Amino acid sequence: MVLHKYGEKLYDGLQNTMTWRLKEISKSIETAQGGLFLEELNAKWMDHNKALQMIRDILMYMDRTYVPTAHRTPVHELGLNLWRDHIIHSPMIHSRLLDTLLDLIDRERMGEVINRGLMRSITKMLMDLGPAVYQDDFEKPFLEVSASFYSGESQEFIECCDCGNYLKKAERRLNEEMERVSHYLDAGSEAKITSVVEKEMIDNHMHRLVHMENSGLVNMLVDDKYEDLGRMYALFRRVPDGLSTIRDVMTSYLRETGKQLVTDPERLKDLVEFVQRLLDEKDKHDKIISVAFGNDKTFQNALNSSFEFFINLNNRSPEFISLYVDDKLRKGLKGATEEDVEVILDKVMMLFRYLQEKDVFEKYYKQHLAKRLLSGKTVPDDAERSMIVKLKTECGYQFTSKLEGMFTDMKTSQDTMQDFYAKKSEELGDGPTLDVHILTTGSWPTQPSPPCNLPTEILTVCEKFRSYYLGTHNGRRLTWQTNMGTADIKATFGKGQKHELNVSTYQMCVLMLFNNADGLTYKDIERDTEIPASDLKRCLQSLACVKGKNVLRKEPMSKDISEDDTFYFNDKFTSKLVKVKIGTVVAQKESEPEKQETRQRVEEDRKPQIEAAIVRIMKSRRVLDHNSIVAEVTKQLQARFLPNPVVIKKRIESLIEREFLERDKVDRKLYRYLA
Repeated sequence: MVLHKYGEKLYDGLQNTMTWRLKEISKSIETAQGGLFLEELNAKWMDHNKALQMIRDILMYMDRTYVPTAHRTPVHELGLNLWRDHIIHSPMIHSRLLDTLLDLIDRERMGEVINRGLMRSITKMLMDLGPAVYQDDFEKPFLEVSASFYSGESQEFIECCDCGNYLKKAERRLNEEMERVSHYLDAGSEAKITSVVEKEMIDNHMHRLVHMENSGLVNMLVDDKYEDLGRMYALFRRVPDGLSTIRDVMTSYLRETGKQLVTDPERLKDLVEFVQRLLDEKDKHDKIISVAFGNDKTFQNALNSSFEFFINLNNRSPEFISLYVDDKLRKGLKGATEEDVEVILDKVMMLFRYLQEKDVFEKYYKQHLAKRLLSGKTVPDDAERSMIVKLKTECGYQFTSKLEGMFTDMKTSQDTMQDFYAKKSEELGDGPTLDVHILTTGSWPTQPSPPCNLPTEILTVCEKFRSYYLGTHNGRRLTWQTNMGTADIKATFGKGQKHELNVSTYQMCVLMLFNNADGLTYKDIERDTEIPASDLKRCLQSLACVKGKNVLRKEPMSKDISEDDTFYFNDKFTSKLVKVKIGTVVAQKESEPEKQETRQRVEEDRKPQIEAAIVRIMKSRRVLDHNSIVAEVTKQLQARFLPNPVVIKKRIESLIEREFLERDKVDRKLYRYLA
């Protein structure tokens, strides 16, 4: 027929025959009742497909020659288009098909089991008829109905569930929809339907969920609900601003609780416990971020900025952290392995990084290290040196040079003492043994203290050491720091009971007076020893008022020392220990005046650093305005401390006076560098 130019007749005949046949099929599908409707539609579609393939094979020649030249639709496509127009778009089938599909999906959502194979065949048929048919005749209405379903369900859930349960339900619904797509919908529908669930179940209720009373984000953080937090993170990251919502709530909670922690006077009573609490809080939230939030860097940054915020609310944090290290390095790490020590020091370094006033920490650390080294109360040198290496890595050589100098002095002192005894042992005879630490003035935090009157026995050895040392080293000066020393003295009490007392140098001076007198008034002791009054009172308090250490007794008996008291050697003193350590009554924290003094010293030390930074900047820039200098100086020095703009201004004034800089003649806010 095609060869004899009857192609058109053949084509039209095919079209008319197929149209007539499909109208017949349409009637048969329409009459199918209830659940048989989809089965009938599917069966007829299978038959139609088979028939189409055969027709296409029979009319292959027409398909290849007549159809392209006459610009007609190819046979197979024609068959699909006719099925679409006469079956799918038939008024009696179209809406019934959509309602049936949506009803089945709704029933499946409510927990019924449906014939997924049949559903897959029908949705595949819609896709085979062209993506537009699938989208317009099924997908769009499906998404609209789903949005309405999840909007209602989420409203119902949020009224009756706590946050954790709600999230479980949302997660389950999301997984169900993804599974539905994989079983019988087109893969392209997945992003669209999950987006509907996310919007209706998460996005629309996000703020209510995180702030939910007794079960929201804050409760999850407090109770370490890793699973719930992980679920919240996984669900919220799917919606815009989801993670930033969690992050903001977490940050404000951390800042609020941290602020309460560092400003609560009750918590500040035990400083070691206070710093341990900070470390525990950090560990707790680190674990949450690692386990529940997938180590998300933005959450880690939020945690760090929160800690930095509240640790610096208390200007004594540098002192407290240094005291914590002091406690650990004195006694807290005994029996700990090297790895344990490293872990603790690393955690302390983490807190140290948050400090804005690192130079204040350095001041205290130096004081505490000095006391540890001089009292011989430190864990093995390795831990001390490890801490210094960490500080050096963090802040540079300048930060730790004096600390390292202190260790050098200790080693040198050891060698000096060995040499002294080797050369002078004959001269010394059986007198008291002296162990001197020679401290380089610039490296140690020594405060000038008036020397007290040492007992004659000690004075003799001290003089011998002085002459030996100055004879060995030219051009040096020795000043005894009696406020920093200790002594071991043997004492015999009533009934011939002997003890060895470990005391401070001041306490030794006081006790030695009782070799020649039974009773002494406060005034006598003050006159004979010349110990500064505040130190003397603390010293006498520890000798006479501490139960179990009271080698002296005082009249009248009271907890405080007054200038009218009289002291006696306590014959009745007993102790189970042969060696009795008598500590000095001392405040662990600095007193208010001491604090002021340390703060003042820190401020003084900052001045040259600020000036040096200004000169460095001006040398390279030559001309700069005031605000830029302040910004640059702050940037350069923030690793050590945050300089106060007022102080920077004063240092600029000072440099102008000393002719390092000058003000611009026209613009008074501009400075010029004078070479």
